[in-house]
Amino acid sequence: MRVIIRQERPQDIAAIHEVNEKAFEETLEARLVDVLRTNNAVTLSLVAVVDDQIVGHILFTPVRLETGDRDLEGVGLGPMAVLPDFQRRGIGSKLVNEGLLKLRELGVSFVVVVGHPEYYPRFGFVLASRFRIRCEWEVPDEVFMILPFDPSMREGASGLAKYREEFRTIT
Repeated sequence: MRVIIRQERPQDIAAIHEVNEKAFEETLEARLVDVLRTNNAVTLSLVAVVDDQIVGHILFTPVRLETGDRDLEGVGLGPMAVLPDFQRRGIGSKLVNEGLLKLRELGVSFVVVVGHPEYYPRFGFVLASRFRIRCEWEVPDEVFMILPFDPSMREGASGLAKYREEFRTIT
């Protein structure tokens, strides 16, 4: 199976919505992606294509780390979705790897994720609490992780990670 990872195109919007709806078995994530896109709140949006069909999607959006004396800008990973029939074939990993590569090229300082603690460490994510960074939502410590690209992030960048308003208002 040949998987192509590429940036989202305008003609992909309906297929991306469908991928998120089917992967999550509800509409919340699909609507969130649509609203973030409409509000120009997307840092990077990639799709996975197999035989001209979009089978996966990953979104990265701005995140602000409030440190008390200064705010740092980074991104949040998510949602990430793969059609059920294509899951467990490495497509999600390809999306994450390509996204992280592009974000490094863009000079992003850090990436945070609320996700599976067994999945994301393989990409270099570590517990955000190691850096005294916490999520704005009450989530278990083991599911909130960070991948710092900027070495200065490792030196006292503690604070509160705040996602875009759309994450708090979509229902």
